[in-house]
Amino acid sequence: MSKDYETYSLGNWELKNGGSIPNAHIAYKTFGDASSPAIIYPSWYSGLISDNEWLIGEDKTLNPAKYYIIITALFGNSQSSSPSNTPDLRPWPEVTFYDNVRAQHELVTKKLGVKHARAVLGWSMGAGQTYQWATQYPDFMDLVVPFCGSAKTSLHNQVFLEGVKSAVLSGKGAVSGGICKGEAIKGKYRGWTDEEKTVGLKALGRVYAGWGFSQPFYREKLYETKLGFKGLENFMVNFWEAWAQSKDPENMIAMLYTWQSGDCSAQDPYNGDFAAAMKGIKAKALVLPGRTDLYFPPEDSEYEVANMREGVGECYAFESIWGHWAGGPGDSAEDVKWLDEKLREFFSRN
Repeated sequence: MSKDYETYSLGNWELKNGGSIPNAHIAYKTFGDASSPAIIYPSWYSGLISDNEWLIGEDKTLNPAKYYIIITALFGNSQSSSPSNTPDLRPWPEVTFYDNVRAQHELVTKKLGVKHARAVLGWSMGAGQTYQWATQYPDFMDLVVPFCGSAKTSLHNQVFLEGVKSAVLSGKGAVSGGICKGEAIKGKYRGWTDEEKTVGLKALGRVYAGWGFSQPFYREKLYETKLGFKGLENFMVNFWEAWAQSKDPENMIAMLYTWQSGDCSAQDPYNGDFAAAMKGIKAKALVLPGRTDLYFPPEDSEYEVANMREGVGECYAFESIWGHWAGGPGDSAEDVKWLDEKLREFFSRN
């Protein structure tokens, strides 16, 4: 089957924390005319390029007739350089948001010829990359819209991700190397058997099930009334386990590191000063947390905006019981409508 995206060769990609990805490439897909104002739209944890397309359309604010929309894929998502398509690189190196955004910048400037973007936006880890863009290349875009994500992975979020990491690693009897580490490796790295992949990924899906949606989502049984599953176990097996088993465990662990270590102040010229990083943002920022998001709560987003310079940022919450899923990937029609209206209004007045 032919792929519906393109790739750009990055050569030997040197990483911020040391190490490199040999013969690296970044996957991407564009919509609209290259002469239109550009919008950069990075992918999220485990998400394929196609998983971002729900927010694009001629009836949407992200209209290809009006904008040149560029979806970029995270390292580790299976389309850009990932453990699954780079079998000779083990263990997988530490890849940060900084490394991803530097690759995206090279793609859009050198390959696609974009000198300035109208906006950068994204959901979840896409929001983390949006904040990274805003602080790493603050003059490159007019607008940023991070939704249901953060500029720095919170301590609670790091702990949640330890549970996800430990669950998938348990499939092959391995353990976490610690916060912001991958697998604890003693001696030579060992790959996964098919059975270990199945066991680990099923565990990952069941752990994630408690986090992706909110308590009221489950209490009101929206998995039945909105998503059509017949009972909780059916939802666990045919939504969560099915999603997890469509992935590669080494890819999921690679992206977990990127997420867990996320911190847009961990670069020059901020040197770990989070407030300085937020004040370094020049683009107008529309920050959209989910009211019931269990790992990117509105309080964190409000703190981010409070640290921006006067008049730069504004924050509104999805008043939704869909939890993290309020911001994507398009399953809640009401939240998609609310998000699109917020984008349209923000784009029109800035």
